[in-house]
Amino acid sequence: MAGRAWAPHTFAVDRERIREFAHAVGETDPCYHDVDAARAAGHPDLVAPPMFAVVYCGPAIEQAMLDPAVGIDFAMLVHGAQEFEWGPLVHAGDEITTSVRLADVSERIGMSFYVFESTSANQRGEEVCAGRWTQIVRPRA
Repeated sequence: MAGRAWAPHTFAVDRERIREFAHAVGETDPCYHDVDAARAAGHPDLVAPPMFAVVYCGPAIEQAMLDPAVGIDFAMLVHGAQEFEWGPLVHAGDEITTSVRLADVSERIGMSFYVFESTSANQRGEEVCAGRWTQIVRPRA
């Protein structure tokens, strides 16, 4: 199963989603909320906060994790870790395409570890984010 990849998912980044996310996580930088402030700072449009990556990666990761062939027992699932490396900033108006693959499945101390890797690129082909998502499945009692 390790090495399996899924069809890429494209997400259209819009101003309202950026604002909603920034508000929800308490980001106050005007570049996340005000187009004029973002442009005055040299950006083409609103800037997405770095952790907005979970928004544009979400559908691609969900597709992989929910695949019945992967076999994750969601009743026993614990989120283990999440790591990101960012490239160029994401702005409103970008289209981000995320690809996901199952990098590793292993067993340790009776638990299953699933490691998914994602790569996200904008419409110019620039990699804006690389992610590593570790899910742990505990054994049933």
